[in-house]
Amino acid sequence: MTHDHDLVLRPTPAQTEAALNPPSGRIGGDLVVETLAGLGATTVFGLPGQHALGMFDALRRSDLRYVGFRTENNAGFAADAYGRITGEAAPLLLSAGPGALMSLPALQEAAAASAPVLAIGGQVPTAGLGGGRHGYLHELPDQAASFRGVVKSVHTVRTPSQIPSAIAAAWKSALTVPHGPVWVEIPQDVLLATTTLPVVTALDATPDELPPRPELTALAAHLLSTASRPVIVAGGGVVRSDASGKLRKLAERIQAPVVTTPGGKGAFPWTHPLSLQSWLEDRHTTDFLEDADVLLVVGSGLGELSSNYHTLRPRGRVVQIEADAGKLESNHPALGIHADARLALQALLETVPPRQDETARERVRELLSRVSGRIASQGLTLEQDVLAAVRGALPAASPSFWDMTILAYWAWSAFDAKGPNTMHSAQGAGGLGYGFPAALGAAVADPTRPVLAVSGDGGALYSIAELATAKQYDLPVTWLIVDDGGYGILREYMTDAFGEPTGTELTGPDFTALAESFGVPGVRTSPQTLEADLAKALASPGPSVVVLPAELRMFGATHRGTGERPDAAGG
Repeated sequence: MTHDHDLVLRPTPAQTEAALNPPSGRIGGDLVVETLAGLGATTVFGLPGQHALGMFDALRRSDLRYVGFRTENNAGFAADAYGRITGEAAPLLLSAGPGALMSLPALQEAAAASAPVLAIGGQVPTAGLGGGRHGYLHELPDQAASFRGVVKSVHTVRTPSQIPSAIAAAWKSALTVPHGPVWVEIPQDVLLATTTLPVVTALDATPDELPPRPELTALAAHLLSTASRPVIVAGGGVVRSDASGKLRKLAERIQAPVVTTPGGKGAFPWTHPLSLQSWLEDRHTTDFLEDADVLLVVGSGLGELSSNYHTLRPRGRVVQIEADAGKLESNHPALGIHADARLALQALLETVPPRQDETARERVRELLSRVSGRIASQGLTLEQDVLAAVRGALPAASPSFWDMTILAYWAWSAFDAKGPNTMHSAQGAGGLGYGFPAALGAAVADPTRPVLAVSGDGGALYSIAELATAKQYDLPVTWLIVDDGGYGILREYMTDAFGEPTGTELTGPDFTALAESFGVPGVRTSPQTLEADLAKALASPGPSVVVLPAELRMFGATHRGTGERPDAAGG
């Protein structure tokens, strides 16, 4: 008997000839770039270092496009954004020790946001593996251990022959849902070793699919079809799995209002009559979700930001579709469906009958009116005008990348992303410095449309060196820096909690002059001229910087106790 898995492709005469006569002068680094090209990669990010020079030397013998950054963390943020925009695994080439460790904050963000990043780092020579304390430069007792709690999988190579298989396995891991970062490390001597192995040409690293179990979707379909007040929470898993169209069809079929999480921005049309928009940090929305008799959560773990800081207490049945098994029922008891959002939504569409509800759209209008009234009562016209100016200046199809700054926190709730996979922020891990280098990575992925980055002055200083990268590659990124002279949100937190802030005030540069010193145009704007200045910058070729001196405030919290519920806070 012959089984399908016993069948192998026989090499052609030309392949046999090439295998018998590989090009001369190749080293282990060539196996790395050949494998990446064979898997379909076209672009790599990174920063060279002593232990990784074998990979970087091999790049000049390949067709891969290399985009270099000034720090490893920023290169990681760029790879993260490239992975989010393209859906492909973004190779990130790094050195060992300090260079490798510098990428950890970016890889943590990629893990939290399910962005596929294939990080390949150098290592000390093979003799130094195992914590032998030989005193090699950049030596760590166990470098891989630093990554195990951050990435999806870790792969250590010890011989040249292991390189293609290790990278292919990592590639598959990165692209199997939930997407995420992976780590491959290759010793310096392996990367530099001469190889006579055939050129890497044929690799199969097809990611595994994650379909739902039919008995679970059957029960979910029954619950949704018999519900009287179903509501849907759409998280980042909907965006990552390209399931926005299926989400809309299901919501319309069962007349279920939809709210999107910060990671799910754009997964559902902002102005749709069933759209609750993204006001999850509002007690009115929390109450609306708690009142649902069936709460369908798709691609979200209902973490801190998505549950109004864990004040959400669903009273109805929760159905949770999630590709990350660790998030199933991690915050609320639920009918947990371990599956890719796209496949699970398709299964529900095939089984859930249409449901009529004449009240759903009216309840959505009433909720949004209450939310609007609460915000209007707080005297935050400046903040709303600034956010509206950004939306007015940014083309609908252009992606935006937001650092951890007050304007971004407003955007999580109040910004119309205009479509899926267009608004991204560092809300997963919450580290500073994400916005600008991530926007550069998105511009590398698609240079045909302008990209917006938004930072505060504190976060901007984390990534200011990448103005050189923006200029070197002439990337169409406009960087909006809201300069309030410090860490604005921490200033608010500390003033509210302790009466006054400590350590939040910053001496900063003249950002426009600094940008121009890199050869990047800079302009200082005001709230009144912001939309015009930003639109002009976005319409101009290459990078630009727009600086807005302004001290913005956050809208009032609704999660700190009954004394701050909307009905007791002026709205």
